[in-house]
Amino acid sequence: MVELASVLAGPAVGMFFAELGATVIKIENSSTGGDVTRAWKLPEEDPTLPYSAYYCSVNWHKQVLFLDLQTEPDQEIVHELVKTADVVISNFKRDSARKMRMDYEFLQSLNPKIIYGQITGFGENDDTVAFDVVLQAEAGFLHMTGEPGRDPVKMPVALIDLLAAHQLKAAILLALLHLYKTGEGSYLTVSLFESAVASLANQATNWLMAGHIPQRLGTQHPNIAPYGDIFYARDDKPIVLAVGTERQFQQLCKVLKIKIEERFATNIQRVQHRTALLEFLQPAFLQFDRDELLELFRTAGVPAAGIRTLPEVFENPLTKNMILEETMPDGRVSKRVKTVAFRTGEL
Repeated sequence: MVELASVLAGPAVGMFFAELGATVIKIENSSTGGDVTRAWKLPEEDPTLPYSAYYCSVNWHKQVLFLDLQTEPDQEIVHELVKTADVVISNFKRDSARKMRMDYEFLQSLNPKIIYGQITGFGENDDTVAFDVVLQAEAGFLHMTGEPGRDPVKMPVALIDLLAAHQLKAAILLALLHLYKTGEGSYLTVSLFESAVASLANQATNWLMAGHIPQRLGTQHPNIAPYGDIFYARDDKPIVLAVGTERQFQQLCKVLKIKIEERFATNIQRVQHRTALLEFLQPAFLQFDRDELLELFRTAGVPAAGIRTLPEVFENPLTKNMILEETMPDGRVSKRVKTVAFRTGEL
């Protein structure tokens, strides 16, 4: 696999296939110091290092070549790689790709079986620069995210990039199956915008079918209550509920030792009277410390969780198994989490 992409979406695809055992050769722009994310450093990071933690997050186990694709000799190096590659990942603008002879038409002439995955912001005919927060805004996510009556809040990861990466991963896997069956290559294109819209799910359907325009609700859910609502236990630690059925609400009230009032008897009523519902439930949480209450909820089948910091998250044995380490060229050990979260094998 030849990776001509930078930032997050394309490199996330490359890393996914690297984790599955593919040889991934990442081409970085030597004239600009490589992938732009190398310089996206936190204040805590060493400014002299040639890479950032952000860069490391999606660039595991790749062979990196620094090339200037504006020059013919460096173009030829990539062309030789493409002749024996199965997949190329690109997020070049169409005109730029043609000028550098990195477009599908040219590379397909070198290798008719090549699978070419193209990532764009708003489709192939629009060269608008499209970083993740731009897509969060244009696709409606930003309008819905945050607290009522306050400014929108960006999601804390570049989720639209990752959604587009998942779309392209699936497309490439299908193209590899098609190659295996027919011997034919493929041209694949995924836009960040369409990937974002495809992920609006129930929020889109609430508008398309019910005319409901989603508003900022914080962590709350427009269709369910108490779902996403936050309560504090006796030790002042937060718990979030995800009660999705009447049975679960009944179990919640049983654990909290409170009698269900008629105005909260059904989910529709609870959504209509959400503020009163929260005032009704909160005092009962103060009878318990958080860990004690979470165990009672688990036993009773009530979906709930403590709101964890990342240090707490990485104390979980499941997350320890998802950490990938790699020794960088300068000898330092870098860490990131796997992009592959599935397992294969016999049950």
